[in-house]
Amino acid sequence: MKLTIDDVSKTYPNGTQALKDVSLTIPPGMFGLLGPNGAGKSTLMRTIATLQEPDAGSVRLGDIDVLTEKQALRKRLGYLPQEIGVYDNVTAETLLDHFATLKGIDGRDERRRVVDALLDRVNLTDARDQELGGYSGGMKRRFGIAVALIGDPDLIIVDEPTAGLDPAERVRFLNLLSEIGEDSVVLLSTHIVADVRELCTQMAIIRGGEIIFEGEPQAAIGDLEGQIWHKTVTKETLPDHEDQFDVLSTKLVAGRPVIRVHSDGRPHSSFEPADPDLEDVYFTRMKNGRSPEQVSVA
Repeated sequence: MKLTIDDVSKTYPNGTQALKDVSLTIPPGMFGLLGPNGAGKSTLMRTIATLQEPDAGSVRLGDIDVLTEKQALRKRLGYLPQEIGVYDNVTAETLLDHFATLKGIDGRDERRRVVDALLDRVNLTDARDQELGGYSGGMKRRFGIAVALIGDPDLIIVDEPTAGLDPAERVRFLNLLSEIGEDSVVLLSTHIVADVRELCTQMAIIRGGEIIFEGEPQAAIGDLEGQIWHKTVTKETLPDHEDQFDVLSTKLVAGRPVIRVHSDGRPHSSFEPADPDLEDVYFTRMKNGRSPEQVSVA
């Protein structure tokens, strides 16, 4: 089963065109949708989740027409939005049992089995009787995944999953996502490059409501082999380097700027070659957009 998005467009009443003829084919497994805030990621996620209507285009999950068969899609959908709404004075076990009832699991014994298995899967068994208001951000995220997994969905949408998590919780959450991405279509929307690098075998980059890249992260990194260079500069000379070279990113290392530059050949004798990574892919596409030379489709 795959998710197919064809020519989806959406313009809001204020004139903002959030999506422009977006087309993607998403196979089972982890698929990363990468882009800056405001690029259209959440609009696309809400559209696929049947929470809003596009102005044009179609979305299909296998044989389901998502835009006309909303209830059929919702039965096979798990959705973790960026902001998770919970009742602070309700325990995880009670609220998860409630969501299981809403999902159509009517038998009490069956719900208990499902709830027990989900709490164990997201490592919240020991906190099952704790009120959700006392959960950390990472624990709430894991609870949200438990809710999304009710009913063994064929499509799981996860919007900005690690935003605001501390490093330890982020690692736990990424490990959990990698486990659930084996049998379902899992669409991961994020502006964090590292999340896509660590989880996804397929990805797309969206900018200004348009898809500017679709393909395999490792293949895209390989396409930049021999084209990434780095150099330590001073803060005073940084503007000159940005004027002269195609600077992709700048990081401070021991208080000094280190720039990464995209160039087919050594841009200057003072530059050293660098191994490309997914951040280089992202910044290259974001700077240069879509062109036959820069987009490799899986």
